[in-house]
Amino acid sequence: MKNQSRRSFILKSAMATAGFGLLASPYAIGLSKKPVGANDRIRIALIGCKGMGWSNITSLHKIADVELVALCDVDNNVLDSRSVDFEKMTGKRPLRYTDYRKLLENKDIDAVVIATPDHWHGLMMIHACESGKDIYVEKPLANTIEECYAMVAAGKKYNRVVQVGQWQRSGKHWQEAVDFVQSGKLGNIRTVKTWSYVDWKSRLPVQPDQPVPAGVDYAMWLGPAPKRPFNPNRFHFNFRWYWDYAGGLMTDWGVHLIDIALYAMKAQAPNSVMSSGGKFAYPDDAMQTPDTQTAIYEFDHFTMIWEHAVGIGLGPYHRSHGVAFIGNNGTLVVDRNHWEVFAEANKDSEISAKFKMEPVEPQRGVGRDLDEHTKNFIDCMKSRKTPNCDVAVGSNTAINAHMGNIAYKVGKKIYWNKEKKLFDQDRAANKLIKADYYNDWKLPKV
Repeated sequence: MKNQSRRSFILKSAMATAGFGLLASPYAIGLSKKPVGANDRIRIALIGCKGMGWSNITSLHKIADVELVALCDVDNNVLDSRSVDFEKMTGKRPLRYTDYRKLLENKDIDAVVIATPDHWHGLMMIHACESGKDIYVEKPLANTIEECYAMVAAGKKYNRVVQVGQWQRSGKHWQEAVDFVQSGKLGNIRTVKTWSYVDWKSRLPVQPDQPVPAGVDYAMWLGPAPKRPFNPNRFHFNFRWYWDYAGGLMTDWGVHLIDIALYAMKAQAPNSVMSSGGKFAYPDDAMQTPDTQTAIYEFDHFTMIWEHAVGIGLGPYHRSHGVAFIGNNGTLVVDRNHWEVFAEANKDSEISAKFKMEPVEPQRGVGRDLDEHTKNFIDCMKSRKTPNCDVAVGSNTAINAHMGNIAYKVGKKIYWNKEKKLFDQDRAANKLIKADYYNDWKLPKV
């Protein structure tokens, strides 16, 4: 009884120090485990079991040294369904959790996949770092710029391997396209266009608030987000259309494509951003985030343009999504299927060459980008090397996407101070950098 009382005292003390709410960090109470060895089997748990989370662990299951062991979800209906799927896939029953903090106490789990709504990424990743686990966290890295900085600090402080789910970083044809851009053959690149046109997304009908579905821990689903009545439009997949939990298409698709633009151009933060748009396709539907948006980023030597449209599939270059690097000699366009180069016509009458460079016919990808990305994560867990899309890369990309949304919200051009990591003389924009947490949740100080 005395030992139990002492453990309770330590637990409460750790809670007060870390600000975790009901349960202390496993790291804080000494439950972290030794690093994964080169020949060890890696035991992985999934937090957030729908959608991309399930795709991630299905991919991880293909790797010989990986053992899937646990599932965590606040919706018992999802947990029941995925437990059946898990048993079919692995031949065994998963450990089940509805509170990720209890999962992190399990010292036999080496790594977690975090695939929850965006507003949970920051807390879960930092707590997982503190518990001594490596992390595969879905994109965008976080829902605010402040969280991005805290997550980078946590990964560094606790020496964790963190792979962000921007899996194009591991795709062969994406790398080929980046290498071509960096070869200089396109000439001086003045503009990079990034876009996503999603014809699969249509009107989101307005629905009244409803009782919380049986089996759902709605308070835990909300977590650090503001308290609101349950509405099915905000739940599961559709969370991404509401500012409380996400940033719309700008952060959902934007981070994938903006990431490639920044990677190829070796760019970090822009000097300025402006953005406009609105609900032009479906003005009366239930979405909060804009269904049509354009953002223009000014870097030192080029501009980057992001644009998205809901309900339209025919984007620039007849592609629903992509990145276009527009140079003096030609334009390289890349998407998830292939990349190619369109050469500029030569208008100089004294030069016989028809084009300023040789065009490049479509170079197709192999469609294994996600599998390559999860394999890279496991390889880096063993080697302790930096993964293809580590937390610093994911942070830089997410910050750029959030800047586009901040410019949209304040309705004017905003100027970024790289040294201060703030917008110059713009109180409204700087307020939107912050992570406002509710319901007694706090962003840990790292």
